[in-house]
Amino acid sequence: MAIGATTKKQSRIRINTQILAPTVRLVDPEGLLVDPEGNPDPSQAGVMPRQEALNKAERLNRDLVEISPNADPPVVRIMNFGKFLFDEKKGRKKQKVQKIKEIKLRPVTDEGDYKVKLRNLIGFLEKGDKVKVTIRFRGREITHQDLGTQLFEQLKLDVDPFGIIEQMPRMEGKQMVMMIGPKRS
Repeated sequence: MAIGATTKKQSRIRINTQILAPTVRLVDPEGLLVDPEGNPDPSQAGVMPRQEALNKAERLNRDLVEISPNADPPVVRIMNFGKFLFDEKKGRKKQKVQKIKEIKLRPVTDEGDYKVKLRNLIGFLEKGDKVKVTIRFRGREITHQDLGTQLFEQLKLDVDPFGIIEQMPRMEGKQMVMMIGPKRS
């Protein structure tokens, strides 16, 4: 990264001295601000000069983070900004990107080839991917769409323990298409 460059997350969120508004609205959802007896004091939150809010954040050894810059006055919150960024990054890694795999068949696909395709399809479903199953009709095969329908019926029975039919078979030009998604645990 170049000198003076900031990440996208940092450029969107202002912290501490980057906050430019002279007055801010301080919110305290975590109950960090306490009165002299040690009880959470919601009266310490509210509209105040920026410097006063910065002083409160420094006393708590936390950052002052602008969470709503377009409000009047801007809304700020006292939090540990480094921990917030870490949790955001960690949360993004946990998300699983679901891919769409495709299995192509023909209405005259033989039993051995069908079993290989079925094994691949089940493997994709177990990994959590969606599968688009396509039966392509060539030439005069289009007049025998019942063969494609029978093949899909057999496929539905074979895949039932591993996935659910998300889109029933339908014709798209010279091919019949069906979507299968993984079963949720």
